[in-house]
Amino acid sequence: MSAAQLDYPFDARPVPGVATLIAPGVRWLCMPLPFSLNHINLWLLGEGERCVLVDTGLGDAVTRGIWSEYFEQSGVRLEQIVLTHYHPDHAGNAEWLAREHKAPVWMSNAEYLLGHALLTETAGYDVANMVTHFRRHGLDEERCAHFMRRGNVYAKGVPALPREFRRMIDGDQIQLAGHRWEVIMGYGHSPEHAALFCSELRLLIAGDMLLPRITTNVNVPATMPEEDSVMRFLNSVRRFARLPADTLVLPSHGLPFRGVHARIAQLEVHHAERDALLAEHLGEPRCAVDLLPVLFQRELDMHQLMFALGETIAHLNHLVQRGRARPRVDADGVIRFLSLH
Repeated sequence: MSAAQLDYPFDARPVPGVATLIAPGVRWLCMPLPFSLNHINLWLLGEGERCVLVDTGLGDAVTRGIWSEYFEQSGVRLEQIVLTHYHPDHAGNAEWLAREHKAPVWMSNAEYLLGHALLTETAGYDVANMVTHFRRHGLDEERCAHFMRRGNVYAKGVPALPREFRRMIDGDQIQLAGHRWEVIMGYGHSPEHAALFCSELRLLIAGDMLLPRITTNVNVPATMPEEDSVMRFLNSVRRFARLPADTLVLPSHGLPFRGVHARIAQLEVHHAERDALLAEHLGEPRCAVDLLPVLFQRELDMHQLMFALGETIAHLNHLVQRGRARPRVDADGVIRFLSLH
């Protein structure tokens, strides 16, 4: 997908542990990730040594070592912690930092509850249920067994979560480091993702909802097997269309950019193309695993497979909801989809 219509005011990410001032009272930090998506952007709000942190990085020894060195050298103390959503690269250090700095954690209710459900593997958010979900969509027993052996990956990236929090809901106006930020909820990528917009600074902390060069993963969890996550995501990003054209978007991955309206249009085209591509391959019944190479024309490791299969199922569900395909459960228990046009 071309990003030619986007403007990038910064050429490169800061090195891990170095805070770069990008707007009055807003500093940009970058932490490493041990995946193909190799970094996450975090945001410090505040002029002095008392700051608000938006997202916390993966809860591993490498990231915690960088944080410890940063706080020791900078003298910064956290007054508040804001989490855009529950994913490990965003929430992994929330409990540790909240305890170390005696700082309250702000997040949405659904993200808080889902994070705890994944940690404790309750309410259907367990590895066995995920594997059953993937098996129904055609995943072979060898790879199903790999996911079972791998265990609770969420708990490895998020060793603990806070036992209390301050709730954010859509439309809230919250005061952070001397500025008012509007909470804009989004769906499809996670259950209740919180983006933050400051009209005074013309800044949108977008989390994972608006990324400049890659597309946000949309997936279907085992607990909601017929969910139309693509529709929820597209409806969510369209809500950013009311923001001023000169808004600087601060994404969780990639470089900050201007061009929010162009990016929304690009995402709509991208997902329409994905739908059309899948529909072309549904002349005969096909399961999601059969269709993985259609959407992802590269070798996938097991970590990438989890996201890719979830996204393929999401697009198939979207075709069903739009009346362009129908699902059926065959004698082998596998769900296959067939075009209606």
